[in-house]
Amino acid sequence: MKDIIYEFLDYITIEKKYSDYTETNYEIDLFKYAVYLESHKLNYLKVKYKDISEFLIFLKKSGYKSTTINRILSTLRSFYNFLEKNHKINTNPFHLVPSVKTEKRLPNYFKYDEFIIMLGTIKDNPLGIRNRLILEMLLATGIRVSELANIKINDIDRNNQEIKVFGKGKQMRIVYYGSYCALALNNYLDNSRSILLNGKTSEYLLINNNGSNLTDRGIRLIIDNIVKKACINSKVSPHTFRHTFATMMLNEGCNIKSVQELLGH
Repeated sequence: MKDIIYEFLDYITIEKKYSDYTETNYEIDLFKYAVYLESHKLNYLKVKYKDISEFLIFLKKSGYKSTTINRILSTLRSFYNFLEKNHKINTNPFHLVPSVKTEKRLPNYFKYDEFIIMLGTIKDNPLGIRNRLILEMLLATGIRVSELANIKINDIDRNNQEIKVFGKGKQMRIVYYGSYCALALNNYLDNSRSILLNGKTSEYLLINNNGSNLTDRGIRLIIDNIVKKACINSKVSPHTFRHTFATMMLNEGCNIKSVQELLGH
C-alpha cells in the first residue's frame, strides 16, 4: 500500500497543486489508516462499508475529535476516488459513508445475534406479533420509521414480496423483503391485525392497541423498550436498523448505487 500512497501524494501535489501542509496531513492520515488495516489483516482494495464503520469507531474510541475524524474521512475519500479513477477498484465504499457531525452520528450497526436477542424478548401475543414484524421489516428493507408507519395494506405486494414506500418529498420507491419478514408479515395479518383493530377499519398496516394506526413515535417507543429488555451492548436506535441493513447489503456484494436507491437517498 505504501507505493500507491506515494503515487497519490504525487498526484495531489503535482496535478492538483495542493500545498505542502495539505500533503503532510494526507500522508499522516493515510499511513495511520494503513497501519490500522495491517493490524486487522485488511486489504485496502477490498475494504467494505463494515470495515470503514469499525475504523471510524476505532478513531472515536482512540479519542479523536469529530473534526479530526472528518479530516481523515476527507483524505480517504480523495484517496479512494483516485483509486476508482485509475481503475484500481470497481466500487468505492466511501461513497456511502457520511461525515461525522456529532459523536452519535458515527455509522453504527448491530450484529445479527443481537437482533436474535431482541426478537427473543417479544411475547407471542397480538402486540408481540406486530412488534416482531416491526423489527423484521426495518431490518429487511432499511426503510425509515416514518416510512414504516405510513405503509398501507394496498402498498404491499405479498406475491412478489415488495412494498411501495413513500419517502421524503412523497417520492415513491419499491423495497423488497425476504422470507423471514414474509413469515412475520403473514403471521401478523392472519393472527394479530384484526384483533388489534377490534372491529375498527384502517388502511394502514400497523395498528396500535386502541385500533388506530401506529405512529412514528409509537414505533420508536416500541423499539426503545425492546432494546432495554434485550440488554445488549450496542447502542441501537431506529436509525441503526438502516445502517445495519446497508452494511449487510454491501457485505453481500450489492452495488452501492442500488443500496442508496433502496435507502431512498
